Amino acid sequence: MAAKHHRVGDQPWVRRILVGLALSITVILLVIPLVVIFYQALSAGWSTFTSNVLDEYTLHAIGLTLFVALLTVPLNLVFGTALAWSVTRFRFPGRKLLTTLIDIPFAVSPVVAGLLYLLLYGRNGWVGSWLGQYDIQLMFSWPGIVMVTVFVTSPFVARELIPLMQQQGSEEEEAGVVLGASGWRVFRKITLPNIKWALIYGVILTNARAMGEFGAVSVVSGNIRGQTNTLPLHVELLYQDYNIVGAFAAASLLAGIAILTLIAKAFVEWRQSRPEQPAPERGGV
Repeated sequence: MAAKHHRVGDQPWVRRILVGLALSITVILLVIPLVVIFYQALSAGWSTFTSNVLDEYTLHAIGLTLFVALLTVPLNLVFGTALAWSVTRFRFPGRKLLTTLIDIPFAVSPVVAGLLYLLLYGRNGWVGSWLGQYDIQLMFSWPGIVMVTVFVTSPFVARELIPLMQQQGSEEEEAGVVLGASGWRVFRKITLPNIKWALIYGVILTNARAMGEFGAVSVVSGNIRGQTNTLPLHVELLYQDYNIVGAFAAASLLAGIAILTLIAKAFVEWRQSRPEQPAPERGGV
């Protein structure tokens, strides 16, 4: 009789150790800090928490953060979808280079990216000095914050769509074109339903990163309280002002956004894992 060969991971004690180690690291590095944020935010009482959250500068920081995300997400939604369509449906010179360039925001530090934008679009920069002649200021104002936020979040939608669209192929779209459908109709009736959950997933990641971006924004915003101060920057300012409770109160808002993002992310992952129900037959595309 042939001897049974067991993999190391099949042994119960190995599984228990690995699971326990993973849970311990998760609790120590993720759960405990999250609990501490909410504990510190509420340590001085609910009235103090609400007064810090409803502070004029905090509300402005929240509004600016939401405004930046509101502009960033649609821009990257269009950019990422167009980029994914281009590199998966067409063959052209430089296609592989373009696919590689998508990952530049992942490779470049956000602080370095912010500095590059400042050197290029600042008052003394190559483009900024020309814009200054027309009294247009991009840096140390909300347009600069939007620009760097778009940069650091630009790969998320494209990177979610490209592998999926490559896996799905283009047979259905080619059939639609053969049947006489326009490019927009093919995208709306065939491509979009096939990529909608990956698209939503990329939007969720883009929104989360846009609202939590610190490094690049801190360089180009000037960190002006009540003007160019986003919520992550506001947390730092409150901490530097020794308003610890206020800093944790503002941080708890970001933590709440992170939790909502995880819930939305889990739902999308669950929805993606479910088999799609066959669509009813139609007479045409």
